Amino acid sequence: MMDEIQKTILEQVADLHSVPEGAYNIRANGKTAGRNTTANIDIISKEDGSGIDIRIKPGTKHESVHIPVVLSESGLKETVYNDFYIGDDADVVIVAGCGIDNCGNQDSEHDGIHRFFVGKNARVKYVEKHYGSGNGKGERILNPVTEITMDEGSYVEMEMTQIKGVDSTIRTTKADVAAGAKLIIRERLLTHGHQSAVSSFDVNLNGEDASANVISRSVAKEDSYQKFISTINGNAKCAGHTECDAIIMDNAKISAVPELTANNPDAALIHEAAIGKIAGEQIIKLMTLGLTEEEAEAQIVNGFLK
Repeated sequence: MMDEIQKTILEQVADLHSVPEGAYNIRANGKTAGRNTTANIDIISKEDGSGIDIRIKPGTKHESVHIPVVLSESGLKETVYNDFYIGDDADVVIVAGCGIDNCGNQDSEHDGIHRFFVGKNARVKYVEKHYGSGNGKGERILNPVTEITMDEGSYVEMEMTQIKGVDSTIRTTKADVAAGAKLIIRERLLTHGHQSAVSSFDVNLNGEDASANVISRSVAKEDSYQKFISTINGNAKCAGHTECDAIIMDNAKISAVPELTANNPDAALIHEAAIGKIAGEQIIKLMTLGLTEEEAEAQIVNGFLK
């Protein structure tokens, strides 16, 4: 059974108001709080207790897997390994995410390592949200690692969002993309106070006509710090694009480090990076409509991160 705090966190990270349909594994304070499998999707605990294996049968269509994690005990630290095996020609949605509510004085930390093995011509949409709450002095720390191995003709779309309450995060994503496969990553990130966030993407385009699009939109407020690192290696005839678009406010600091390496003359690689403050005329325009300056800033930020 989950308490009300845990249910609130679950709603924030996975948009769940009740037990989801289909396959799911809900983890709360280091233990399994609920699990369900289907005829096509199996969830198996690793023998050493370090995580789970999610096995999706070839040809599975229009099914979903929810694997959210919630922490509400101050001082709890854990590392979890979740491996996804997506069969050929499958088409599924995977919803992950972690929320930490820390009302104590000790740091709480969840490090989730997710490894994806995507079969030929399979399609995956992956949604990951991170969220922090609680009024304790202990920090809320999340360090997700995502490793993706894509077979020929596969398609992976990832939405990674962190918009509230996480004090420190190092987000590491690595991908190997085979011939004809396509990877799309969209990151949305908001930091404030003294929060720190580092996002690192390392993509290898290994096969002919492989492609990747890595897009980050972020807002850094107050005294927070962000660093965006994006590396794309074109090892064949391929197409790669990476983009960082950030708004900086108050005394925040942002660093963007795009890197492209073409190891093939037919590798087409592009990077874009822009960091700037909110334009004054945007705020003035909204204030003429009756908003205060703070309300105008909030509207602009919310629209930018959508």
